[in-house]
Amino acid sequence: MGQDQTKQQIEKGLQLYQSNQTEKALQVWMKVLEKSSDLVGRFRVLGCLVTAHSEMGRYKEMLKFAVVQIDTARQLEDANFLLESYLNLARSNEKLCEFHKTISYCKTCLGLPGTRAGAQLGGQVSLSMGNAFLGLSLFQKALESFEKALRYAHNNDDAMLECRVCCSLGSFYAQVKDYEKALFFPCKAAELVNDYGKGWSLKYRAMSQYHMAVAYRLLGHLGSAMDCCEESMKIALQHGDRPLQALCLLCFADIHRSRGDLETAFPRYDSAMSIMTEIGNRLGQVQVLLGVAKCWVARKALDKALDVIERAQDLAEEVGNKVRPDSVSWVWSQEPKLSQLKLHCLSESIYRSKGLQQELRAHVVRFHECVEETELYCGLCGESIGERNNRLQALPCSHIFHLRCLQNNGTRNCPNCRRSSMKPGFV
Repeated sequence: MGQDQTKQQIEKGLQLYQSNQTEKALQVWMKVLEKSSDLVGRFRVLGCLVTAHSEMGRYKEMLKFAVVQIDTARQLEDANFLLESYLNLARSNEKLCEFHKTISYCKTCLGLPGTRAGAQLGGQVSLSMGNAFLGLSLFQKALESFEKALRYAHNNDDAMLECRVCCSLGSFYAQVKDYEKALFFPCKAAELVNDYGKGWSLKYRAMSQYHMAVAYRLLGHLGSAMDCCEESMKIALQHGDRPLQALCLLCFADIHRSRGDLETAFPRYDSAMSIMTEIGNRLGQVQVLLGVAKCWVARKALDKALDVIERAQDLAEEVGNKVRPDSVSWVWSQEPKLSQLKLHCLSESIYRSKGLQQELRAHVVRFHECVEETELYCGLCGESIGERNNRLQALPCSHIFHLRCLQNNGTRNCPNCRRSSMKPGFV
């Protein structure tokens, strides 16, 4: 298959894919991969296959094609092709919750000389790195990466990238419980879709609506949450977007739990868990199990809740699995501490209800250790961040404080940075 024919077949596959004939598109692209000798064409079709499998939630296949694409990029001996393929490899690992690998590949992207990392793809690299840091509960680093991605988006008038970053920032602030910002950012994303998204994929609208649904639920606006989630789910079903379907099912379950309708919540959690397991989203599975445990607590079935929490803790620990950075030693990567924090907090309340003081003390200690490790506390008042809904403010260094504390203290310089820069002899 020659260069011109390869281009025609890639375009044919794109047209099929955009008209939701996904399987036919995949067949066309796979034939190109089998028959074409044009390296550039092969590289492009591998990119199409990576994207398609990502949106279908087939993350292991996504990773497989990303690896093949890197081999093709090396044959082309072009740094820009190599950059794009490493970014796809980073994204593949991000989807599989292999966050330490994502960060490593993103750093490789940024370190490649003579590439487009400073312009076209730099923001996408920063976004993927931010999502990985957020998955590992490294909040300051996540915020730094998201803000860097936003700067790329603004400097290059990239509204699509800005939309994606706003959705990630919505997730960030939902996790640290500033629900006003958790709603503000996906609403901003929805505005970008309305203003600039005429030719965009509907997935951008679906993504913004899902994050709005999460924020509305957390704020207690359950009717608005249901409306946004239903719109997001409708698009996800039309496009065969399995990952988004799983997230919407989880959101539906949380909404029903918030309404006290546990009979409807349980099957929604089961459906979400089934897809999360199928696609390999381990953090999603932890979130589902946390919701299920809360349902059992509401029913006062505390032993069942503890069993579910134990399963969730095992899954959360798997995300921080063993990696080998060099040929000398093995180390443990950072695990998602926020998930652990929430699980210890729920366990603490259960053991308090059961009057088991030894177990209660153990979970109180682990809870506070997680708070310290995630730096989820205000450096001015010392209270935990993320226990309840609070308005937060990030300083330029990306350390987060209660907004009221910054206003009351009139702080210009970051107290966290100031403490960390002090030498032991002068403390």
